[in-house]
Amino acid sequence: MGECGTWGDRYEPTWESLQSYCVPEWFKDAKLGIFIHWGVYAVPAFDNEWYPNFMYRDEVSRKGPNFFQHHRERWGPQSDFGYKDFIPMFKAERWDAEAWVELFERAGARYVVPVAEHHDGFPMYDSSFTNWNAARMGPCRDVVTELGKVVREAGLKFGVSSHRAHHWRHFTFRDMFDTSNPAYSKLYGVPHADDAPVSYEFVLDWYARTCELVDRFSPDVLWFDFGWHRDEFAPWRPRVAAYYYNHALEHGYEPVLQYKDKLPDGVAVLDVERGKLDDIREDYWQTDTSVSYKSWCYIEDDELRSATSIVHDLVDIVSKNGNLLLNIGPRADGVIPEETTDLLLELGRWLTINGEAIYGTRPWRVYGEGPTTVPTTQFREQDYQPFTSSDVRFTARGDVLYAAVLGWPEGDCTIRSLATASAIPAERVATVSMLGVDGSLPWWQDEDGLRIQLPATRPCDHAVVFRIMLRRE
Repeated sequence: MGECGTWGDRYEPTWESLQSYCVPEWFKDAKLGIFIHWGVYAVPAFDNEWYPNFMYRDEVSRKGPNFFQHHRERWGPQSDFGYKDFIPMFKAERWDAEAWVELFERAGARYVVPVAEHHDGFPMYDSSFTNWNAARMGPCRDVVTELGKVVREAGLKFGVSSHRAHHWRHFTFRDMFDTSNPAYSKLYGVPHADDAPVSYEFVLDWYARTCELVDRFSPDVLWFDFGWHRDEFAPWRPRVAAYYYNHALEHGYEPVLQYKDKLPDGVAVLDVERGKLDDIREDYWQTDTSVSYKSWCYIEDDELRSATSIVHDLVDIVSKNGNLLLNIGPRADGVIPEETTDLLLELGRWLTINGEAIYGTRPWRVYGEGPTTVPTTQFREQDYQPFTSSDVRFTARGDVLYAAVLGWPEGDCTIRSLATASAIPAERVATVSMLGVDGSLPWWQDEDGLRIQLPATRPCDHAVVFRIMLRRE
């Protein structure tokens, strides 16, 4: 990755030129963002956000139930009631952008990334490429513009995500489906065979829509889902990156382009979906995951994660030089479900006490210690074993080392990475305290580690953080 001192040179659409990009410090300091999947798919609220894809496939999806049969039984035949017919039901009548942003602030988020256009091809802003968008149909509100204004007024960074590239493969076209009606091609796309290569016209349209997002929103974060991994997009990937970075240069903001694959290291920020890494990554990275295990959008009978698992994810990711982009799915009326609100507020309460060990920190010499392993994977978070009070994660800032213990230890706490033979001898440790607890704590070092006597009262749930002050050598 390029030296930050090169920032300011115009980028060419080549990987060599794009290697001079460096991740801005604001992003490395922010640590936590909120992702928002909100769209027409929240109306059926069935199983997951891929409803518009699976409702036209008479098969059991890879994600579980038979959407095709469910749709026929609940809404009617796909020839009579198609995905387009959910749009008038997507009213957002109770949406309050200010209330959303207040909640995100209380959760401790430093940037917000709504889905600007999902695979369904229904932009959540006033797109110049189609009348089938949220500003002209459904809620008849330019959601992205309204939300962005409130987010930035609150002092948070604002981004957008584009899932448009997969739209070519998202809908199934059959004579008996409304997807094949030319009157709806601005929503569903031009009918084509399921296995047809992505057309040149579609790629051009995708590129133009992406440029429009950049021009209209000057997004601090531009997030790409999969789809552009296909070979037809290959020449356009460096063009998109260069267009975005050059727009940022011209308009005075520091951009963060996020990708899942098909970009070389050092030109943008790697995003690991529903997974993590097993060690510190030199190039900065991010995990995106959701408060829900089952879906990214609102669905009925969802399965939500625990607040503890979210806190532990955040701590583990930050210790390895990454950020957490945490997704929520509001209901079709614009209300964030109570259970989701409670999770965000609980995360915020933990950060109120322990945020010093998260925001603005950098990785230490090692990410942590403990028996629980975290393999480098995507889409496997439910396979991870829960952390224990023997698992510790480190972050650092200046002369302060933070040690987050992912549980409440029984008896004294021993941090084995700080044994007398470690890189930090006893004479360098000045004081040890716990965030949320007044005063310092008794401690000593031996060949087993830094031993710390716990306070009488636990300051918070989920994880506790020791502040270890070091003397300068």
